[in-house]
Order: sequence, then structure tokens, then C-alpha cells
Amino acid sequence: MEFSILFLPLLYLLLTSACLLEVEQQGGHVISRTQPLNRRQTNQTSIPIGTGDRFNGGSIAPRGIGSNSSANFSTVYNLLEIKSAVLGLVKAFRLPYFTAPYKTYENNTMFGFKLGGKREDGQQSLDGNNNTYTILLEAGIHARERGGPDHLINFASDLLWAHRESKGLQYAGVFYTPAEVARVLDLGIVILPLVNPDGVAYDHGTNLCWRKNRNATSAKPGDPDSIGIDLNRNFDPVWNFTKYLAPGFPYASDDPSTELFRGTAPLSEAEARNIDWTMETHPNLGWFADLHSPLGVVIHGWCHDSNQAKDASMSVGNKEYDGKRGVVPDNSTFPYKEYIDPGEWDVLSITAARMAGSMIDVLGRNYRAIQAAHLYPTSGCSLDHGRWRALAQPEKRRKIIKGLGIEYGVFNEQSECQFYPTGEEHRANMLESGVAFMELLLAAARLS
Repeated sequence: MEFSILFLPLLYLLLTSACLLEVEQQGGHVISRTQPLNRRQTNQTSIPIGTGDRFNGGSIAPRGIGSNSSANFSTVYNLLEIKSAVLGLVKAFRLPYFTAPYKTYENNTMFGFKLGGKREDGQQSLDGNNNTYTILLEAGIHARERGGPDHLINFASDLLWAHRESKGLQYAGVFYTPAEVARVLDLGIVILPLVNPDGVAYDHGTNLCWRKNRNATSAKPGDPDSIGIDLNRNFDPVWNFTKYLAPGFPYASDDPSTELFRGTAPLSEAEARNIDWTMETHPNLGWFADLHSPLGVVIHGWCHDSNQAKDASMSVGNKEYDGKRGVVPDNSTFPYKEYIDPGEWDVLSITAARMAGSMIDVLGRNYRAIQAAHLYPTSGCSLDHGRWRALAQPEKRRKIIKGLGIEYGVFNEQSECQFYPTGEEHRANMLESGVAFMELLLAAARLS
């Protein structure tokens, strides 16, 4: 169709600086899977993966950079250390720990922990009462975006240590007071530090720049690239892009060999169902953040088209617009923008801007706040799931969960996989992620 020829070059130009490289949008891959698979620690231009277990099976609690400026992070946490670090915090601070019910394709279990929260009597919740938690943070949905689980775990540790010691937090040039630390802990925070354990294990073991999970159900014989589903295209919102969205754009893919394979159905993947389960079992959640790299932006939904707050009939529930959404900018054939409540839109825009601005204040690196669809329209994204599940089934009276995405860092152009940071970059990312999380939590405290 004519519009495809007109708009696709612009779309691909944007994608060269997003969390997918242009070659991947065109169905290719950064690294050939036909190369030998024993590439661990061979790439000297990026931070190595840790060996052993620095947290000794959970007997040592981690400490982040915001509460200990001299903390040394010379390696990325391996899978054993991710869990061991969490268990160390759970033991040291008597935190509620939980496992999600759906096992991954490789029979791994997703786990999480909770901190803060206030009971009706005003005291801090230590019993895991699900009604006391209002915000969900997650990391590690895309396997190759290294450092995300480390940053989220260490931020949680910063809050806990600062609160115990009645101190503030310092992220380079940005400081938060003890009162602010206490205030955000009162919100009640649920953390899923490692959404994609199968994919991360494979990426750590091979250095093959692996993005997806490792579900081989739809794989093509003899094609190792066709293993796995892009978990951030597997959520409910407009998952069926061939129905809801205009033809001709790479919102997601039905081809298992691509990096954007959406899976066989919305929430077909255990990892996505576990996130949905976490939202369902914590009914007071009102905020959600998904940690990614390395674009240098803070994004908010909708993911599939530009927002508007004037015409509520222009929404995904209106079949009149099926096949007409997802074109940014609009043209005469596809004049559509997705309705969002104006108050919610204001809250998301203000929060994203505060987060991006404060990330700049850390080290002076450039960050910006933008609606996700203005990077490129996508289907099945995690950011919109908490809004979609509330709007799609109003009879269940679920709270709308306001979603944001944090894309920390910059591409490492010296690495074969540009998603693997250098050691210096890893430390910078940790500082900026900490500030992004704090600004989100403070906004949630003010604006909820």
C-alpha cells in the first residue's frame, strides 16, 4: 500500500536508535547463531558476568551505590547472584518473598519480594499483605539488556539501608532526604527482578545478544533463531495487531525467526502470565515500571498510537477503527489517536518528564520523556497492560495501573552486542536508574 512506502523509511530511521537495531526490524540478527555457542567472557569491550556467588547463598545482603558511594560493581550479577542478592535482602530486612505460579519453558520459577507499605494502623507492613502495595517494578524482560536486575535490586537495597540507618540517598549530584526515603517506602513496592530467567541464562552463557525467552514450541527445525518469544509483544493490549492496527508496519511479528515474535496468543508465555498474576493478586497497585536499555528515554503509553483526550469513542473498544490505528503521524487514510483519560495523561507526562530531567542531573547525559508510540508504535507491550486489563473488563472494577518504561544508558558501539555496557557505563546506569526509580516513587506519593 502507498502509505507503507511513505512512512516505513521514517519508522526504520527511528528504530535504529531504539531497543531494536534496524537489521533486527528487517528480520536479521546482530550475531549469527551458527557461530560457536561458547562465547562467555570473550568480549573484552563490555563488563563481564560475575562468577561464583558474592552473596553466599543469601547470607550477605547487597548494598547499592546510593547508600554506599564506594560500592564496587566490576561485574554483572549472574543468575545465581540475582537470586542470592534478593534472599540476602529478604533475610536481613525481614521482607516478604514470593514465587509466581507459572513455570517458564525451561522450568524456572519467577520470584519477587516486597518492601515498605503501611497497614491500617500506620505501621510498616512486614507480613506481605497484598492490599498494602501500590507500585510494581520489574527488570530483565529482554535478556540481553544487561544490568537491569542489578540496578533494580541495588535500588531496593539503597532504600532499605538508608531507612535502617536514617540517612538519605546520594546518586552523584542528586540527593534524597531520609524523609523522602520513608515516604516512598510507605507506598509499598513489589519487585520482580528477573522476568526472563531462561533468556538471561542463555545470553549470559553464550554472549549471543539474545533478546527473547527460550520457548521452543513454535521453533522451526534447524533454525536456532526461531526459538523464543519477545515477551514485550506478548501482553494483551492490541496483541492482535492484524485486527486492531493498520497493515504494513512492524509492530510485532508472526515469524518465530524474528526478534519481534509475539507468541501464539496474548499471555501465552509464563513470564507474561506471572506479571498479570502479580497485578491481579495485588489489587491496590496503581503504578508499574519496566526497566530497559539502552535508549536514554522515559516512556509512557499508549504504545500503539498517539494519545488524545477529547473523543472517548476513538478507542480500542470501537470496532469502527479496527485496521486504522498505529500510524504516526496520522494521514488522511488513517486519522486516529487513542483516547486516554486527560488526568491520567497529565500524571504520566509530568512523571516521565520529572524522571528524565532528574536523570540528566546525575551525570549530565541526555535523557528525554516521550510517549512510547512516538518512538515507534508497538502491540502487546507491558506498559499498557495494567490500563488495558482495567478498561477491557470494567465489571471487575480493577484499578488502572499507570505504566512507564525506563530506558537507561547508551549503546556500546565497541561491543559486538551493543546492549552489553562497559564497566564505566554499568556504574553510570546504576546511578541514573536509581534516580529514575526515586522520582517515579515520589511522583506516585504525590499524585496517586
